[in-house]
Amino acid sequence: MVSMALLAIAKTGWSPILRARSSSALKLCLAKARMPVQHKPFVSAAARNTEISPFAPATTSLCHCATRHSLSLASACGTRSFASTPADRHRVDTDSRTGGAETQQQQQQLQRGPVISRLPPSVRPYLYLSRIDKPIGTWLLYWPCVWGIGMAAFSTGMPISSMASMMALFGTGAVVMRGAGCTINDLWDVRFDKMVERTKTRPIASGAITRPRAFAFLGAQLAAGLAVLVQLNPYTIVFCLGSMPLVVIYPFMKRITYWPQLVLGLAYNWGALAGWSAVAGSIDWTVALPLYAAGVSWTLVYDTIYGHQDKCDDIVAGVKSTSLLFADKTRAILSGFSASTIGLICLSGYMNGQGLPFYATVLGAGTAYLVWQLRKVNIDNPSVCWKIFKSNTWFGAIIFGAILADLAYTRLSSSSDDDAACKELKV
Repeated sequence: MVSMALLAIAKTGWSPILRARSSSALKLCLAKARMPVQHKPFVSAAARNTEISPFAPATTSLCHCATRHSLSLASACGTRSFASTPADRHRVDTDSRTGGAETQQQQQQLQRGPVISRLPPSVRPYLYLSRIDKPIGTWLLYWPCVWGIGMAAFSTGMPISSMASMMALFGTGAVVMRGAGCTINDLWDVRFDKMVERTKTRPIASGAITRPRAFAFLGAQLAAGLAVLVQLNPYTIVFCLGSMPLVVIYPFMKRITYWPQLVLGLAYNWGALAGWSAVAGSIDWTVALPLYAAGVSWTLVYDTIYGHQDKCDDIVAGVKSTSLLFADKTRAILSGFSASTIGLICLSGYMNGQGLPFYATVLGAGTAYLVWQLRKVNIDNPSVCWKIFKSNTWFGAIIFGAILADLAYTRLSSSSDDDAACKELKV
């Protein structure tokens, strides 16, 4: 163990070891030290990244072993290769002039997608910057909005057609503002994105979009978001503007606290409050506040799972997250947040006078999903973490389904009662 620790320090320096707040994080760093030394000619960074590794694909380029002909040192800004032979130096020079295989890989990633690939090359990077190819983020932003809309419609008796129009308006806003949030995040995090295998091909980090052009694109996104916002009532317009400080400061939180996911939850679930106020013209805090808190708790669950994809890169880069904070205790702690999510949703439903279909769906299907998620997730497998993270859209749909089922049941029951009353009056 001591020899492995010394070898890890020799490869990565002291800082990753000191930042490892848990045994699992330390094991990841030490496991890199156990990667065998292979005596072979120099190969490019991209070629090394294709080798089989227990940490592929997320962390293969962080730490590399010394060979007879080259020494690759993991640094905060990427991997720098030093060739010891003239042929190797020529190969490095060629890669630096042409962009090498890594640049080709970045270009291929920017061109993925059956629909976006048909668009002009100058447009594609902006679509990828707004994550239009990864709609899960938009769904996770959208579901709390429709939770608030649905519960307010249940309380106020809003017609279904008006409710559907409001949902469509918030859906448009979710697409636009999620894209704006991604642009802000990438502008602020460009230095960190270059250090993480999964994010280094993002348009700003890879150089596909310059910072000035990204700022201009952000202005256009915010203008589009404002055009959607002004369709709402004055109370909601002013209230929604209050979420912007949270959106702006979120990318900085991972530098100063191990709870950036909490700030993300506060920003991402603002729509639960805005959805209610858009329907009712004000906010019933006894109903909306527990619903908002439930969304924040849910965000802590899914975004902690999401963060486990990059935890070894984050240790090296000095990025903080609940994934690193919870470490080996992640499953137990997320069980608590999952229980809080269900409890707070039920409390909100109780305060709103929801009926049996609501509780049956939330306590049945909602609880079953969260239990399945925690049983299925493997926090040391990035691909599993990504799949589980993406599946959280089903939880959002389950809760909205519970609201819709109760709304339909209540209105059908009310209609039947009205018909019965009319018949009695005729008699």
